[in-house]
Amino acid sequence: MIPISQGRSRRAVLAGAVCALLVTGTALTGCSEDPNEGTNGVGRLPADQIQSRAQQAAKSVGTVRLHGTVVTSGRTYTLDMRLKEKGGIGSVTTKGETFRLLRIDDELYLKAGAEFWGQGAGGGEDGGKADAAAAGKLAEKYVKVPQGDPSYKKFIGFTDKSVLLSGLLTLHGELATDGHHEQSGLRTIRVTGDKGSGGTLDVSLEGEPYPVRLVRAGKAGTLTFSGWGTDFPLKKPAKDETLDYGKQLPTS
Repeated sequence: MIPISQGRSRRAVLAGAVCALLVTGTALTGCSEDPNEGTNGVGRLPADQIQSRAQQAAKSVGTVRLHGTVVTSGRTYTLDMRLKEKGGIGSVTTKGETFRLLRIDDELYLKAGAEFWGQGAGGGEDGGKADAAAAGKLAEKYVKVPQGDPSYKKFIGFTDKSVLLSGLLTLHGELATDGHHEQSGLRTIRVTGDKGSGGTLDVSLEGEPYPVRLVRAGKAGTLTFSGWGTDFPLKKPAKDETLDYGKQLPTS
């Protein structure tokens, strides 16, 4: 075995020590680790291209799970939805009440407790009893929402992957990158709009550049994304679990 010269060994040790102490020096930036090494490479792109790659990745895959909050028209909704091209299923909470949504193609079902269906009930003792009875019948059933009902237009957007994501995954204002981060155990690159006031988007540096976390502009909610491309069953509820209320829901 040919021994390593002592001079070479000392030089290697000295070089390592210099890098460790002076990685912030402009002449020695090569000593620092490349945060994009071993990633999908999007961290090296300009901010607008990173956002575009994330949008394309989200559009190209069939399924996703999202959870978090969305604020719209001054009302906060907490979502936990699984979405695919032909529908979605999950829960929505607002004003302390939770209900489930299920959509298959154009058919939308809503499942909630008696408190949800009885909201706004009143009109005297007899009217109150009638409303309570109606709410009891609807409780914990999958109620088919009529397409002409305002609730249909209000809630179907929460179950539509293409509509929901196309509206969410666009930051506002001047785009810039804001360093490397970690979200849900994944390395990410963060893109901001107007230094954060226009929203922030964390994009995965591992595998496909999927969106991982979104903070919406104007304090309009925070959402995390997972399960990209992970399929899940989507089927109509059993007949004994379903009610077709008719032309209009009592909550409208």
